Amino acid sequence: GKDKDILLLVLILFSALVACVDGFHVDEESEQRTQGEQWFLLRHLHNVVKTDAGSMRFVKGGYRRGSFLHSPMHIGFISMEPNSLFIPQYLDSNLVIFVHHGEARIGHIYKDQLEERSLKPGDVYTIPAGSAFYLENRVESKRLQIICSIDITSESMGWHAFQSFFIGGGSNPSSVLAGFDHTTLSTALNVSTAEVHALLTRQSSGPIVHLSGSHHHANVWSNFLDLEPHQRLANLKRIVNFDEEVRPKEEKSRWSFRKFLFTLLNGEDVIERVNHKAPSTYNIYDKKPDFKNDFGWSKKVDSSDYSPLEQSGHGVYLVNLSPGSLMAPHINPSAIEYGVVLRGTGRIQIVYPNGTLAMNAKVREGDVFWVPRYFPFCQIASMNSPLEFFGFTTSAKRNHQQFLVGKNSLMQSLRGREFAAAFGIDEKRLKRIANAQREQVILPSRSSEDELEF
Repeated sequence: GKDKDILLLVLILFSALVACVDGFHVDEESEQRTQGEQWFLLRHLHNVVKTDAGSMRFVKGGYRRGSFLHSPMHIGFISMEPNSLFIPQYLDSNLVIFVHHGEARIGHIYKDQLEERSLKPGDVYTIPAGSAFYLENRVESKRLQIICSIDITSESMGWHAFQSFFIGGGSNPSSVLAGFDHTTLSTALNVSTAEVHALLTRQSSGPIVHLSGSHHHANVWSNFLDLEPHQRLANLKRIVNFDEEVRPKEEKSRWSFRKFLFTLLNGEDVIERVNHKAPSTYNIYDKKPDFKNDFGWSKKVDSSDYSPLEQSGHGVYLVNLSPGSLMAPHINPSAIEYGVVLRGTGRIQIVYPNGTLAMNAKVREGDVFWVPRYFPFCQIASMNSPLEFFGFTTSAKRNHQQFLVGKNSLMQSLRGREFAAAFGIDEKRLKRIANAQREQVILPSRSSEDELEF
């Protein structure tokens, strides 16, 4: 009947539209599906940081074992307990931060000044590679949860993952200062080697620390923040000249260790915070949907909406599908897509270049998936719950996804005598099939009596 014709044509169209990519073949369909889940569903989380105050984990990008596929991005998850601090550091990768739950204060170096921003759920913010930053959860009763994209750059490839360089630290974690000879540091700071040793060994609580006085173990950051301004200034005078001694020719655009420590630990008494200069945050929850119908909505944010994304080269998006609805089969011709399920359950289907099924996997809250550029795919919400997912793309430019079926899709655009001949059917029949679906982008669920039989 008509429905079976539609399904058959969609499956054939997948193969016809992307058959230009050659050379990938797997013999057994069951093997394809197993490998597809291993390649495209990223469920293996690696611990980067784990303390009693919080954690940072990530799913690793890079080449997928046994394939030609390369994922150029890690996806990170930061969780921080109430009243905690992710101590100052810088990374060899760009970060795009999305606040999922909770509130935060982030400070980072922008044009040689310390900038601070308050972040709330839905906020997107960028931290350039090499820019020193810290993250603080000052809320007493809420855990902070952040999702972030992490570049795999040519520099970070040598580490096999991204690398943190901690500015503050002691025995755990080690400060980048600790790598210098103590005699050199003693000379640069104009203090004794004993004082250098004390400076570099006091912190032992890990990269994410509690700031609350209710915790019995002391740490250097809460101690510093509890000092009076003149006391903090006296302590900082011991180390503020180190950066100028070691890196006299550092470019102005690079972060200044001297100003960072002064501003972070002594506040406005030492250096003025210039909040008006750095880019503001962008809240994706407040954005009007780019597409919306009775079956769901989608939002996309690119550099035309939020200019800091241009430096990272990433875009972000948010999709909500009502129960049973699906994002129509489509391709992204300009970017790789990553998605994180925020709530609900459903399925992700991805198709190989040779037109065979790569993955048809159930997904749930917390799952991470990625789709290579040009690969056809669709997302389907389960019948008993909506499916909401947030994600990143590897292009900050305006993204024009190409939908294969539905109103205003490639199927409708290509209909004609030549296209009908490609399927071995007449033009009238093709037109009937192409026009059968009156919705576009997000399609309604099928009632149980209309389900296709295979």
